Amino acid sequence: MQTTIQTPVSFHGVGLHSGEPACATILPAAADQGIVFRRSEVATGHGRIPGLWDHVQQTPLCTRLTNRHGVTVSTVEHVMAALVGCGIHNATIEIDGPEIPILDGSSAAFVRGILRHGVRRMNAQVRALRILEPVEVRRGAAMARLLPHDNLTIEFAIDFEDAAIGSQRKVLNMSNGSFVRELSNSRTFCRKADVDMMRANGLALGGTLENAVVVDGEQVLSPGGLRHADEAVRHKMLDAVGDLGLAGLPILGHYQGIRAGHAVTNDLLRELFSRPDSHETVLCDSVMAGHLPGAGVHWGEIPEVA
Repeated sequence: MQTTIQTPVSFHGVGLHSGEPACATILPAAADQGIVFRRSEVATGHGRIPGLWDHVQQTPLCTRLTNRHGVTVSTVEHVMAALVGCGIHNATIEIDGPEIPILDGSSAAFVRGILRHGVRRMNAQVRALRILEPVEVRRGAAMARLLPHDNLTIEFAIDFEDAAIGSQRKVLNMSNGSFVRELSNSRTFCRKADVDMMRANGLALGGTLENAVVVDGEQVLSPGGLRHADEAVRHKMLDAVGDLGLAGLPILGHYQGIRAGHAVTNDLLRELFSRPDSHETVLCDSVMAGHLPGAGVHWGEIPEVA
């Protein structure tokens, strides 16, 4: 059955790029609403922004959504990943500014908040998007594709010149709490040279060594080092889960990403929905629903480091 969060939960922090204080509250929502963002400080009727692929305003560094009034909300990928990974199908995220707080740079705090406040089953059957044939997009050296599969599987490969990251590849089946256990506490990462460039251009103003993994050659500059030896590729997988959540329904398919970022994954969804024969919407029986991300997840699966 479809789900929503049991009671509201709020998260306070700063925006990664704006550096401005931000508060986001996840609220329960009705069946079949899906995920909707709402800017609380915007005039009534103008602040509602659907969490959907066709509302993405493409930017290279985060996922930004916009509505027909030009109202935006940025850096939605980590909270979207937490909602997908915890099996939340319907929610309203109320935000008092233009950017979701970055918190520790991962989805861990969002996951803890969702599971602490509880997941409520609803009197409506969950639907899923089943991939029927391969769909692929490329941008230069970056590639993303979706293949038919019985559950959501995420596969990702990255290759960075900094030895602290290097080449990494990982494949995970997202069923049975795998997102919470394996990906939720993996933080966003960047090269020190990129941080310097972004700040020179007025970006990453809220970034610190506590909410991002910063590397410089062989060195990891963030205190405490890495949470996982392959934390970088795990975070790219986390981002992909969040960006795929903008499909509007849970996906039954195998995602493969090579050097892909937010824009490429959104390109993939746009290509998918431009090809009606590539997918179908299915009502999930209990067996199929058991393969969806978040099915059966519980508090004990949250990593200790989170």
